[in-house]
Amino acid sequence: MPHKRPTNSIVIGLSMDEAASVETPSGKSAADENFPVGSRLLPARLRPHVAAFYAYARAIDDIADNPDLDPADKLERLEGFARAVSGADSTGPAFRKAHTIRHSLDATGVTHRHCVDLTRAFKQDATKLRYDDWDDLVGYCSYSAAPVGRYLVDLHGESDAAYPASDALCNALQVLNHLQDCGDDYRTLDRVYLPQDWMAEAGIGVEVLAGSRTPAGLRRVLDRCLDATDGLLAQAERLPGALRDIRFSMEAAAIVAIARKLGRELRRRDPLAERVVLTKVQFGACLAVGIGRALSGRARRRTRRKLLPS
Repeated sequence: MPHKRPTNSIVIGLSMDEAASVETPSGKSAADENFPVGSRLLPARLRPHVAAFYAYARAIDDIADNPDLDPADKLERLEGFARAVSGADSTGPAFRKAHTIRHSLDATGVTHRHCVDLTRAFKQDATKLRYDDWDDLVGYCSYSAAPVGRYLVDLHGESDAAYPASDALCNALQVLNHLQDCGDDYRTLDRVYLPQDWMAEAGIGVEVLAGSRTPAGLRRVLDRCLDATDGLLAQAERLPGALRDIRFSMEAAAIVAIARKLGRELRRRDPLAERVVLTKVQFGACLAVGIGRALSGRARRRTRRKLLPS
């Protein structure tokens, strides 16, 4: 089905107060993410749609991560969002952000499946606290992270042939986020994303995550996760070149550079001792590097095409 041409007209709908009975805002915003959300690299006409998608994702993530809600309550709230975004409930005032993104999806011709997949992941967060191995973790990421990239691919009218590289990038970002938050996730939610088989091989239990310093065994597990994440990023390197839209290509290349740099920081710093994030200078440098790589890659491909025999 061809995508409709996006405009920046989104039906905002109901008030924030009416959503308060279901949402549990954490106070986190796009500024807290490891990657640019709706940055100026993207066309202006698309940014309101990206903002609506992010607001939906933030709302359901906050529900899943609220330590004061029991699992049954989380599941009920998340199911309400899934019903609203798919159109099964088109009026419930508590699900304003779901109605907003549904109107956006209608306007752009993008499937609601990506939003529903996110909700599936956060339902899993409500009940699943451990991950057996790397494949188990990546399986979770395929619902908690990959839909974000797929949404952007579809929003830009790109081919779904870009999905595998996009999935790899989003999954890598998700794992990096898990490593950043490994101590907080354990202490506040008893949730551990680190592969349990790797922890067992390192001779450690989850209780080490309550400490203020990373012991040697945990360091080996973190580095093993980073090695696997580097493998994902090697696949993600193909994404900028697979995109027709130059602005989207530049943003993708910048995000790859950000992920690479954050991975290096997590190798040399201790996520139990501090929140490992990039400085504004590092973040800006990654944006510049990514943009430069996207533009030079585009120029090389044009040159090769000119050299091909006609």
